[in-house]
Amino acid sequence: MKPSLIVGTKRLHKEHKDILENPNPNFVAEPDPDNLFDWHYCIYNLKDCPYEGGFYHGMLKFPNEYPMKPPSVIMITPSGRFECNERICLTISDWHPESWNPVWKVESIVMGLLSFMLSEESSIGSIRETPAERKKFAKASLNWNLKKNASGRFEKIFADHLVRLGIKEGPKEPIKKK
Repeated sequence: MKPSLIVGTKRLHKEHKDILENPNPNFVAEPDPDNLFDWHYCIYNLKDCPYEGGFYHGMLKFPNEYPMKPPSVIMITPSGRFECNERICLTISDWHPESWNPVWKVESIVMGLLSFMLSEESSIGSIRETPAERKKFAKASLNWNLKKNASGRFEKIFADHLVRLGIKEGPKEPIKKK
């Protein structure tokens, strides 16, 4: 294995462990079971914005040279903010390797994407639907992820997070006796 792959593999394993131990209230992220360098994220639990109630599945495609080179950032779920299945131009993406900082992690990449999602800035891969259209996409997003997404992998990728996402009921808490 190439030294750069060893570094990237160790780093991505550590980042996955960190994300599981310190969950973020607005996203979950999981490496693809078939390729550690392809990560899936789901942005959710957004409040007071046109994306409220939505579940936005996307991917981070890390190069073999990660963390020295940035990932591609892609949104899969229709949102009214990003073109589906297209690379999004962000300062934290492979569109701008000159801006990349190797200390940035999966969490900072997804949070940067979320910040950009909530803004109205334009870039390659972004679109501008009305707030009303974005609300329609938010309402349809879970059904789209579970039933219409051609990959059909949403439930498999996020299986360990479906209760946390509020998609599936979990075990009931036992009633505490006084």
